[in-house]
Amino acid sequence: MKKLFAVLAALAVIMSLAACGSSGSSSFTGVEDGKLTVAMECAYAPYNWLQTDDSNGAVPIANVEGAFANGYDVMIAKRICEENGWELEIIQSDWDSLVPGVQTQTFDCVIAGQSMTADRAKQVDFAGPYYYATIVCLTKADSQFADAKGIQDLAGGRATAQLATIWYDVCLPQIEGADIQTATETAPAMLMALETGTVDFVCTDMPTAMGAVAAYPDLKILDFTGTDGDFQFSEQERAENVNIGVSVLKGNTVLKDAIDSVLSKMTVQDFDSIMNEAIRVQPLGE
Repeated sequence: MKKLFAVLAALAVIMSLAACGSSGSSSFTGVEDGKLTVAMECAYAPYNWLQTDDSNGAVPIANVEGAFANGYDVMIAKRICEENGWELEIIQSDWDSLVPGVQTQTFDCVIAGQSMTADRAKQVDFAGPYYYATIVCLTKADSQFADAKGIQDLAGGRATAQLATIWYDVCLPQIEGADIQTATETAPAMLMALETGTVDFVCTDMPTAMGAVAAYPDLKILDFTGTDGDFQFSEQERAENVNIGVSVLKGNTVLKDAIDSVLSKMTVQDFDSIMNEAIRVQPLGE
C-alpha cells in the first residue's frame, strides 16, 4: 500500500510538472508578462515610421536607442494594448524578417501594414483586418501619365513598387508595355524613385499614396477603382490584398482572439479616422 501511495504521489508530481510545462509551452502567447512585443519596419508611412522624439504619442523603439515609432500601426497597437491591459513594446525589423520573426517567437506579433495573403496565411495566423486598402498608382502631377483613366494609359512608362508585394508581383505585370524597373527594398525608396524621376509611376495602396501626397505635394494619386481600367484580381486575391491584418504565431489562438476582441468592435470609419490622424502627424519627407 505504501508503494502504491508513493507511485500515486510521484504521478501527481509528474502531472503537476506537466501542467506547468503545458502552461509554459502555451506561453508562446507572449503576453504572460503583461507585455506585447510588436514588430514593424518603422519606415512605411503612414503605417509606421521612425522619429527622434515622443511627439504625437510616439512609442520608444526597444532595439533602436533614442528612436521612437509612430504611425497608424502604432496607434492600433496602443489601442489593442490599452484594452487588454498590456504594456506595448515596439521592435524595428526589416520587412523580410517580419514573418520569420513571428515564426521564431522573436516577437509576439507583426502590425506593419501586411496584407492577409494566402501565402502569408500558410506561415502565420492573422487577426483582423485592421484596415481595408485599395490599390492605386502614384505619378507626378505634371507627368504625361497624370490624366490616365486606367492602367491601359500607363503603357510605356517606367514603373516600380516595393519588393515582395502584390503591387510589384501582380499589379505592374498587368500594365501592358510598362517598363518595369527593379523592385525597391522599402516604400520610402519606392517614393524616392518616383520623386527623383527614376520612374514615371509606382503602384501602392491608398494609405501609402495618401501619406506620400501629404509629404510630396507634387504627386498625384491615380485611382482606377471600379472602372474597366482597374487592376484585375479574382475575388479571393482582392479580398486578401485589400485587407490588412496582424500576424501571430500559427496556433496562437489566445493572442489572436485577444487582438480580434478589440479589432472586431472597430468600424471602417474608426479605422479611417485613425489613418487620417496618422497622415496628419507624419513627418514631412516620410
